[in-house]
Amino acid sequence: MIKEQFVRAFTHAALSPDPDLAIAALMIARIEYPKLDAGPYLDELDAIGREARMRVEAASIPADTPMQVDPERYARVQALNAYLFAELRFVGNEKQYEDPRNSFLNEVMDRRTGIPITLALLYIEIARRAGVQIEGVNFPGHFLLRCPARRGLMHAEDLIIDAFHGGAIVSEDGCRELLRRYAGDGAVLGTQVMAHATKPQILSRMLLNLKRLYVRMHSFPQARDVTELMLAVDPSALTELKERGLLAYHLNDFSGALRDLQSYLRLSATKGTDEAEREEHAQIWEHVKTLRKRIASLN
Repeated sequence: MIKEQFVRAFTHAALSPDPDLAIAALMIARIEYPKLDAGPYLDELDAIGREARMRVEAASIPADTPMQVDPERYARVQALNAYLFAELRFVGNEKQYEDPRNSFLNEVMDRRTGIPITLALLYIEIARRAGVQIEGVNFPGHFLLRCPARRGLMHAEDLIIDAFHGGAIVSEDGCRELLRRYAGDGAVLGTQVMAHATKPQILSRMLLNLKRLYVRMHSFPQARDVTELMLAVDPSALTELKERGLLAYHLNDFSGALRDLQSYLRLSATKGTDEAEREEHAQIWEHVKTLRKRIASLN
């Protein structure tokens, strides 16, 4: 099991007001690489950020700047894109999307490839060092980025950026198409879908992707460690509490499983639950009864 001291350190990194996402992301990577030294990767980010700042500050407004965008922000984003994707050759890993290495920031930096969430995190961190305002957009199925237009500019739209596809600028119609692809025809492109992603939300999404990969690979000890970090970021995540209990049960940690599953039943017990929820609660209750008998037989 992951050490309690490590979980506390991760909680501090994930929930601190410091905007740095890289430290927490490199801590996540220690699930797979326990001896990982984060120092060289943070130094590399700083070096890339310094070079990016020079490129951004020297950027001139491109002739093809769209009419509806902030020209200064567009120029800075294009300079950043040229450096990261054309020169440093970061690219979305479309051929091996399910490779777990795509979810670890150290591997993304070493291999210059990743999935939308990790490439977006890298982009945010380098942009921050370069003095470019970039924020995450917790878009369904495909994490995006936003560079807000400067205040006071009439009719200037924010830039929506897809780090997975080389920093492509995504139009409103493009966002609608993405939303239909990942959320179905009935989904509506609104403020909730395009909302700013907070630091804990970004880290939670990274962890959720990683947990799903580990479960598919039957790497249950690692999946349980990831769930531990998910609950550190959001202790109210009842689904993760349940799944941590089920993973503990699978790994024969009966006392840990009993603790989590009993807590889940207690915290999720609400009136008016639908049929599926009642069936799930009944299944969890059967697990709890079995666990109580097993633990009693061991005493």
